[in-house]
Amino acid sequence: MGILLSWLVLSVAVWITALVVPGFQVKDGAAGAIVVAALFGVLHWLLGKLLFGLFVVGTLGLAYLLAFVTRWIVAAVVLKLTDALTDRLSIRSWGTALIAGALMSFIGTLGEALIGFVR
Repeated sequence: MGILLSWLVLSVAVWITALVVPGFQVKDGAAGAIVVAALFGVLHWLLGKLLFGLFVVGTLGLAYLLAFVTRWIVAAVVLKLTDALTDRLSIRSWGTALIAGALMSFIGTLGEALIGFVR
């Protein structure tokens, strides 16, 4: 049940981000947001820690000290990878991916906190 709720929160975050951020477009409305959220979630789960580790090693530990920024960059990289793998998502530039990653993280954190508060 927890995975489904997280997927729902991420789907809402993708949908709101598409409404707010210019250059970040999800095709097929809510259905497209659900597919994009599923693909993004799986890719982030599979590659997130690996990319984080590569950033930490590549920056000689500085990325670990700036973990929030590193996670933000990793989210943008995974968003661009999601864009490359599906035609339901269109991201204009890396700047757009960074803004979208920050907004999705904020909305996702807020949503997860609300779900935790309700339980």
